[in-house]
Amino acid sequence: MFLLAGCAVGPDFAKPDDRLSDVRLSPRTDDAAVHELSAVNVPMKWWTLFNDPLLTDLQDRAQFGNLSLQMASERIEQSRAQLGIASSQLLPSIGGSASYSRDALSEHGRFAALGAPTNANDFWQLGFDARWEIDLWGRARRAREGAAAAFEATVYDREAIRIALSAEVGRVYLQLRGTQAQLDTTRQNQLVAERALELTESRERNGVTTRFEVSSARAQLATIKAMTPELLQRRNTLMNALAFLLGEEPRALDAQLLEAMPLPSLPTRVPVGVPSELAHRRPDIQRAEAQLHAATAAIGVAKADFYPRIGLNGRLGVEAFESGDLDSWDSRFFSVGPTVYLPIFQGGRLKQRLALNEARQKTAALAYRQTVLAAWHEVDNALDGWASQQSLHENLLVSYKENKQALHAAERGYQEGAADYLRVLSAQRNLLASETQLNTSATNATLALVNLYKSLGGGWDTEILNSVMLPSTEQVQVSAPPTVHAGVEAAQ
Repeated sequence: MFLLAGCAVGPDFAKPDDRLSDVRLSPRTDDAAVHELSAVNVPMKWWTLFNDPLLTDLQDRAQFGNLSLQMASERIEQSRAQLGIASSQLLPSIGGSASYSRDALSEHGRFAALGAPTNANDFWQLGFDARWEIDLWGRARRAREGAAAAFEATVYDREAIRIALSAEVGRVYLQLRGTQAQLDTTRQNQLVAERALELTESRERNGVTTRFEVSSARAQLATIKAMTPELLQRRNTLMNALAFLLGEEPRALDAQLLEAMPLPSLPTRVPVGVPSELAHRRPDIQRAEAQLHAATAAIGVAKADFYPRIGLNGRLGVEAFESGDLDSWDSRFFSVGPTVYLPIFQGGRLKQRLALNEARQKTAALAYRQTVLAAWHEVDNALDGWASQQSLHENLLVSYKENKQALHAAERGYQEGAADYLRVLSAQRNLLASETQLNTSATNATLALVNLYKSLGGGWDTEILNSVMLPSTEQVQVSAPPTVHAGVEAAQ
């Protein structure tokens, strides 16, 4: 039996082939190759590439204050406890017991009729019980293996939340800076519109211009003023969103964020690593792999239920009618022996449980493939988005400069009487639209970089993760010859 205890029924898990080495970490076109891609490893704190101390401070505070991240950490502790429960099945259970009773036989009972004494007496008993199920077919080991894999999945789930949190803090912060930049641009255009209105009113008083031009100038000023309330509302909403991500109450960050700051500049070189490391950098892929591992181990648990369970039971203690006799050697008692349980008829329950676990394993394998495929698409789309935003920003910058020159020429012609006010009004509108598009493009360019690093799995430290998982995984390490590659077969 001890020789057979080294066996384990069910398929052994093998790491599936993710084929991520085929991923191309480059955009489809290089028309906007302003910033170069680098094969240097993705930095853990990718937001430091923006050289914005306030963004770095917000990211650090979010790591400690975000409630979703704290809940994910608590789920890890729950999973760790489940792992301890599963591991305990491999060890014997020992318990102590003590009992006292006082009883007497009925004087009219059958035993009294046979001559048994009917006087009341005491009975004392002290002892220990031990029970150990020999894991002959690996049921407990498969259960522990599955619990260890489930524990890893919860750890990777927390790190996936950490990546999403870092990207969300960066996204909201950059949108806030973009909104503040747009608000500043609107206020500057409002000053220009106010000066234009003063000029047209002065020309009207002097009889140089008509009422139409004054009305047009007032309408343009009102249009620009109407943009301010919406931008202020958006700014306030984004500041509250950042406070929520940091686990703070509303308006907690107003004093720190109200002062407008320019958008962070993009780095000249963007490190993206190598394709073969993508599976290790993205915790959602690691989580899907761990879930597949747990589902594979559950098949072994279901198969082991078809086989007999053999256990060893033992008792050792003392018992006596008088408490003073409990310390006597003659009061000892013991029992020891094996127990065997063999399932004979379960109404198809064991077969259906095995079928259920096999179906779950196939689902987990498909989920793994889907996760890898989604990661592949996200990286490719993020690279294309990053490149297109650079190209768009370059063209909009040219458009803004030309519209600015056109406005100066129109204003000079209007002051000299060589052009009507419609030309100035059109130039103002074109410049305002150009500035708005340029600011939006600058914001989207930084957001594209945030999205790129989110897709690449930046924002967590694999060394810290290993230190968290190492103490538990060492205790539950399961070594088995990889004879049945169930993970690969199901994944393929």
